[in-house]
Amino acid sequence: MRNSLLIASRELKEKICSRPFILLSILGPLTILILIYFLFSIGGKTKKHWEVLVSDGRFILENKIMAQEDNSITYSFADGIIEIEEFEKAKKYQKFDALLEVNEKVLSNKSAFVFYREQPSLSMQTRIQYQFERRIEEILVKEFTKFNISEFRKIKQPISMSFRNVYDPKNEASNIEGWVGYFYGIIIFIFIFLFGMSILRSVSIEKSNRIVEVLLGSTTPNQLMIGKIIGIGCSALVQFLLWFIIIGVGLYFMREMLFPNLLEASNLNITQMTAEMQNQTYQEQFFVNKEYNQFVELVYERINFSSMTVYFLLFFIVGYFFYGTIFAAIGATSGSENDGQQFVLPLILLLLFALYSGYYVLENPNSELSLFFNYLPFTSPVVVMVKLAQGFEPGHVYEIFISLLLLIISSFLVLNIAGRLYSNGILQFGHRIKWSQFFKWMKKS
Repeated sequence: MRNSLLIASRELKEKICSRPFILLSILGPLTILILIYFLFSIGGKTKKHWEVLVSDGRFILENKIMAQEDNSITYSFADGIIEIEEFEKAKKYQKFDALLEVNEKVLSNKSAFVFYREQPSLSMQTRIQYQFERRIEEILVKEFTKFNISEFRKIKQPISMSFRNVYDPKNEASNIEGWVGYFYGIIIFIFIFLFGMSILRSVSIEKSNRIVEVLLGSTTPNQLMIGKIIGIGCSALVQFLLWFIIIGVGLYFMREMLFPNLLEASNLNITQMTAEMQNQTYQEQFFVNKEYNQFVELVYERINFSSMTVYFLLFFIVGYFFYGTIFAAIGATSGSENDGQQFVLPLILLLLFALYSGYYVLENPNSELSLFFNYLPFTSPVVVMVKLAQGFEPGHVYEIFISLLLLIISSFLVLNIAGRLYSNGILQFGHRIKWSQFFKWMKKS
């Protein structure tokens, strides 16, 4: 073990002092911050005017919502009930941005649904909900109470309005939180690929210039392989720490200096909507002050980055060992520095497949194949991050630990196989890699 630690220390010093490592440590997080800045800048800029079709089969609203026109929304009333599938596909409804479905019991259950084609900003959601609720209040006062409208609004209950994608009315597709998890998964596999290739190149170079023969005079092949994997892995963790610090400082600077008002509801410009409000209840004020930039809200309020980062580190470390031993075995069994490229391509395809599995889980979070990808060691690092960001169903958090346990067991199995390939192939020169030779070395201890 002492030899492995000495080798790891040498690999760590060599890696962190290299120019590519320094450049990636600076340019990588800066690129991410520039992307985040761009998302913050455009996050609240959605369509300014909406055409909303109202499906009111019981004629409850009497073809009226607003007493005065709203420059942001135009309401049109349909004749009879419109099914979601009809609104989605019929040509005559394509000009409408959303369908407001007024159910026949809205006066008692205080709920409604809005099915949109393109996700509205929170400002637009607030307007639609607020205007619809005010109209329902007028109807309730007229039909069921002796209060005037101002007295009623002091005791009224708010309307529950659910906004759903018309192409995904059951909310089965991915959500914006899931993309954060997918981003974490992408970072895991980018680091695995970059530092895995570093392992492969390091092993291949030492083998081609015969330095490995000198190293094996004082250590064993397995100690050399493990030391190299640990050393380069530690450099990956150092780089991730630098990324974490730079991105964290950048996000703090954005919040305090560049976007100080995006999280301050009191500074939001919804004066047009509130000009005629004389007797606001607390609930109404909450609705009015609810507009946020969706990306700012996501980054600063909706994602538990401390929990995500802990699981990121766990799955990165184990996933790195799982793939890193494969890269080391390929480098050791190659006959020359460039000979291992034919086996790198399938490994790259496997990494791309793992990234695809994360996207598949984004689109189909509850499918059986998603559960399979969650447990498959090749894909679990990215899939678990996606599911963690989306949120596991109650009682299913154990899936994280089962996935991690399977990945740890698989890493030890792969380490055992890679150790045999490394031991038997590290001193072989000038040969061409053949699958038959692979299996022969795997059987030989």
